[in-house]
Amino acid sequence: MSDNKEQIKELEITRTLNAPRNLVWKAWTDPKLVARWWGPRGVTNPTCEWDARPGGEIYIVMLAGKELGPAEGMKWPMKGTFTEVVPQSRLVYTGGALDDVDRSSNTFIEQTVTVDFEDQGKKTGMHLHIVLTKIEGSKATSAIQGMTMGWNQQMDKLSEELYNISASGE
Repeated sequence: MSDNKEQIKELEITRTLNAPRNLVWKAWTDPKLVARWWGPRGVTNPTCEWDARPGGEIYIVMLAGKELGPAEGMKWPMKGTFTEVVPQSRLVYTGGALDDVDRSSNTFIEQTVTVDFEDQGKKTGMHLHIVLTKIEGSKATSAIQGMTMGWNQQMDKLSEELYNISASGE
């Protein structure tokens, strides 16, 4: 990992989601649902492969929309592998931001993400713990600077998606 002490090396986010745990789990494990909320505001996911089982692979290409101004049209690919899946309780995966959309391209950021879920009455407690294991180059530095904001926006989108799913009866 880089020696730059200013860079974030870990991030923790805890949320109480207004949905039962089985629905939150589904939102985290169904690739069609993940595609609807993954990424910060202004981002869509035209490619979202999400195989939530031990050894299952992740490949997502995020696409910046017009809301992101000069970044519109930029693609931000990532890949990863699930290392632990405990139904309705825990997901652990390794992931990395790729240099380009070629799955075999180099990663410039790598991380281990742990997501724990617990019942809180009719709601679900969710704890996210992200540990950066590789940070290389100027692309990584700018990505790390937006990491806290990006993950928080992503969790806001997850909350909104859970509301939409509940309201539609999916």
